Amino acid sequence: MTLSRAELVERYDDELDTEAYADVDASPNGLQVGSADGTVDHVAFAVDAAEATIEAAVDAGADLLVTHHGLVWGGLDRVTGRDYDRIAPLVENDVGLYVSHLPLDGHQSLGNAAGVADRLELEAREPFGEMGPAHIGQRGRASRSFTVEELRETLDEFDNGDRSTQVLDFGPGEISEIAVATGSAADWLSEAEAAGVDAFVTGEGKQQVYHEAREAEMNVFLAGHYATETFGVRNLAALAQEWGLEVTYVDHPTGL
Repeated sequence: MTLSRAELVERYDDELDTEAYADVDASPNGLQVGSADGTVDHVAFAVDAAEATIEAAVDAGADLLVTHHGLVWGGLDRVTGRDYDRIAPLVENDVGLYVSHLPLDGHQSLGNAAGVADRLELEAREPFGEMGPAHIGQRGRASRSFTVEELRETLDEFDNGDRSTQVLDFGPGEISEIAVATGSAADWLSEAEAAGVDAFVTGEGKQQVYHEAREAEMNVFLAGHYATETFGVRNLAALAQEWGLEVTYVDHPTGL
């Protein structure tokens, strides 16, 4: 099946409610590189827009690359150096770049946090992680309680056991209520504390999160930025397949 690039972009924008995040996201979401003209029958997907993933998309013959982390963050002054090295192959090979950052974190069924919640089998889910009028995460109750070690082991599986989840185990030994905000979302620990959860799962931490977790008597699991953010792009790939498009997933883990 073939779709116009404009139609595919519109479908993703509508599904992800991209407009709701326009005023709160440093990433300009939607089509970041390329013209809306043209058609798409093969889409590549990756977490990061980087030389390696862009080259893989070009080599696969994709018409569009969809990523969670794009190339523009708050503005682009010059297309030189590393920016040029990333953008040039897209332009030269007429491969568009579609980006969904916070919309793909917060989507309550296709998003990254929703994917983590699926793997943890959380029930009674609610939006979590306020970001202006929108949310970037999800919280819920585990169908069965975890010990700290059991939850760590489950999260380690996200990266095929190649990365060990770091745990700040300052909370209860039995974990049922869990809040999830993927990537670099340690700043939402206070919201997790206010929600009264037993554990907060995110990707990576900051120095102050140790003391904040200790003082809040909260378990915090740092399961990896990349490892917690593969779910959204994989779900978008599945959606593209449902629409009859050829799909290539580019897995390029960072270990971080």
